[in-house]
Amino acid sequence: MQDFRMETFLTVCETMNFTKAAAILNLTQPAVSQHIHFLEEAYEIKLFSYQGKRIFLTEAGEILRNFALTLKHDEIHLKNKLISTLVPKKEFIFGATLTVAEFILPQKIKSFLSRTGGSQIQMRVRNTHELLRELDSGEIDFAVIEGYFPKEEYDYITYSVEPYIAICSPEDYERLQNASLEDLLNETLILREDGSGTREILQVFLTGKNLSFSDFKNRMIIENIGAIKKLTADGCGISFLYEKAVEPELKAGILKKLDLSEFSLSHEVMFIFRKNSLFKTDYEKFYNYFS
Repeated sequence: MQDFRMETFLTVCETMNFTKAAAILNLTQPAVSQHIHFLEEAYEIKLFSYQGKRIFLTEAGEILRNFALTLKHDEIHLKNKLISTLVPKKEFIFGATLTVAEFILPQKIKSFLSRTGGSQIQMRVRNTHELLRELDSGEIDFAVIEGYFPKEEYDYITYSVEPYIAICSPEDYERLQNASLEDLLNETLILREDGSGTREILQVFLTGKNLSFSDFKNRMIIENIGAIKKLTADGCGISFLYEKAVEPELKAGILKKLDLSEFSLSHEVMFIFRKNSLFKTDYEKFYNYFS
């Protein structure tokens, strides 16, 4: 089991405040300081640096934080794996971003279940930021995401490469076809919520063109892909989504794909898990089932 002082260290890393960490852990502040001092003496390094009243992780502290997060994740996975030996069916808990869960994984899950004899599956659908947090806390084993993540903290395998396109209503198609990004700034941009991988991809691309969401005349933030597609089809604005997410609507002519000048974008969907996990082989096996 992970040393209780390591849990104190992770809580301080999360809050960057000894007093707040003590309150969360129901400890005194001197006890928190003592735990950190113990780890620093054990590893013969400094975990935090100080600038006035603010604390920052040292390089060594960051290395230990990543190790401790993986260790915590592995301990939870180990416990679940041991418990699973007592039941006839295995349970797998993983996460997926909304687009991946709705449009990319369903057929793969069907194949997975047929190949593993009806294993029990729990798929949590969250945005990228929430899934990374659940990976770090050990709530899920792995995740399939399209958003950006710190690659130094996770092992990852490319799951697929998906075209990312601009869409509009049939009525707006002739007016907007072959337009430039700058030409679209007078349109209403329909966006996913902050933290969504689908939104981040567009944000990064626009930044590379010296543009931002605020450059668009109007913006709508919608958390549901179905609603985004309906609003776009009704002529309420334009949007950017994975082509996979709008394939039925494109085939039916309900939505139109815009071919924009100086816009061509595909993005990798990634299968990720905690870096240097003891259960890396297990996760790679899951990847092979899902691919």
